[in-house]
Amino acid sequence: MKHPLFEQHEALLNQAVHAIADRGYWTPYPEVPSPKVYGETAADEGRAAFESYLGADFDFPGQPAASGRVGSERSPYTGALNIRYPRFDVDTLIAASQAAAKDWRQAGPEAWVGVSLEILARLNKKSFEIAHAVMHTTGQAFMMSFQAGGPHAQDRALEAVAYAWRELAAIPTAASWTKPQGKHDPVVVEKTWKVVPRGIGLVIGCCTFPTWNGYPGLFASLSTGNTVIVKPHAGAVLPMAITVKIAREVLAEAGFDPNVVLLAANQSGEPLATLLAARPEVKVIDFTGSRQNGEWLEANCRQAQVYTEKAGVNTIVIDSTHDFKGLTRNIALSLALYGGQMCTAPQNIFVPAGGIDTPEGHLSYDDVVAGIARAIDGLTADPAKAVEFLGAIQNPGVLARLEAAEKLGQPLLDSRAIAHPLYPEAVVRTPLIRQLSTADSAIYQEEHFGPIAFVIKTVDSAESLAIVEDTVREHGALSFSVYSTDAATQLRAQEVAENACVALSLNFTGGVLVNQSAAFSDYHGTGGNPAANAALSDSAFVANRFRVVQTRRFA
Repeated sequence: MKHPLFEQHEALLNQAVHAIADRGYWTPYPEVPSPKVYGETAADEGRAAFESYLGADFDFPGQPAASGRVGSERSPYTGALNIRYPRFDVDTLIAASQAAAKDWRQAGPEAWVGVSLEILARLNKKSFEIAHAVMHTTGQAFMMSFQAGGPHAQDRALEAVAYAWRELAAIPTAASWTKPQGKHDPVVVEKTWKVVPRGIGLVIGCCTFPTWNGYPGLFASLSTGNTVIVKPHAGAVLPMAITVKIAREVLAEAGFDPNVVLLAANQSGEPLATLLAARPEVKVIDFTGSRQNGEWLEANCRQAQVYTEKAGVNTIVIDSTHDFKGLTRNIALSLALYGGQMCTAPQNIFVPAGGIDTPEGHLSYDDVVAGIARAIDGLTADPAKAVEFLGAIQNPGVLARLEAAEKLGQPLLDSRAIAHPLYPEAVVRTPLIRQLSTADSAIYQEEHFGPIAFVIKTVDSAESLAIVEDTVREHGALSFSVYSTDAATQLRAQEVAENACVALSLNFTGGVLVNQSAAFSDYHGTGGNPAANAALSDSAFVANRFRVVQTRRFA
């Protein structure tokens, strides 16, 4: 008999499994915050739910005994949130997770997947609540917070569950093995197979996209039978705390120990993530963050399967274009969106010294640079409109990098402060562009996370592409964009992308940005360069989260 939650969501699961094979556009979670989709009262209820957390204790029924309270979140829009989360020591978290695993691991794939799908269904209904939580911890504008923090993150979670189910469903439970013996009776062996989860999964979150980056690992581990400890970034706890709360409610209602999913919140600066990651009981680690911390996990947590998304140097190469206005508009928005605080945001723009060909005629190098600068100025001219895609700067480290970058190279476009019409405390900045030479590789081959871009003048596009290939191989990247009407240059760009193992976007001048990555179609990261050792999502992202144990007996 199928698990009731699996049966309830089986049709959706089958659609998701089809989608990861088809790779076309598909989503069950609408990205438009419309009352026709989410209900007439959903927006008000979501805001009220978010506001109820402010200045209060955030608790979870059935949690272990806490040793105190922690909380250091600040809204980039309104200041301190003053939410107090339970503090647990490492031993308490590990013990509670292990105790919860006993029944959970025996429940089997249909229960694991069914519970995961029910959690996602309830998360989708809470999309407005989560959107406010994402907005007021990350600094994303509300629309991005709703889309990326809600439905798009849910898409990525469902995608991971679909890959998990496809792998799990491929494993038979039993078979009869018969080997002929000539004149003798055949040898008959009855075989059974059991999926065994790896153990405790640890999800280490980031401060800019806590749900979008956190959900794939959480749901990949949960749907393959592992218990999960969620360790969010100290600056963005609330979105994952709400997620954990909902997960625990579903688990309890389904008859499982809610400690299958635990929240490990910490005060800013405390080493909780490394203490948990080093524990031998932790067998799977999902991490999004700095290259330094990611490489430490990869090198030191050998007891676990470690999946990391780290820093990269994303690049645009401009060779020629069929639509210069579309090119500048697309690049401007790619640089400005969320103040450049996206792991896929471009940083380096390579332009040949001799300029580029366009339908309107040849444009000089200076013309190209001026066109990009004009597009950014035009995009950000109206503060009321600009703040809706710029968002706010998430933390002081971004501002420090911006100030440092202002002293690099030669000025092309200064960053401007924009006053937010609704939130006076918000720190909003437009993109900064500095000019570098190819000799400045020590600068442009390092990630400068934030609203910072460099234009590098090259001899020609061949030199641009050669530098990109070396940079991605050595330092990593999640996005690579090329503008060219020349077939040979496009082919060379594809070779560079394949050699360096980075996703390529060609001639994006319309309604899709190089920053954007669509679940069920785009692979986010490749796992083949230093920016990430895994892709979101593919079979490799889920298959190593469980093992198969067989039992054999003579018939």
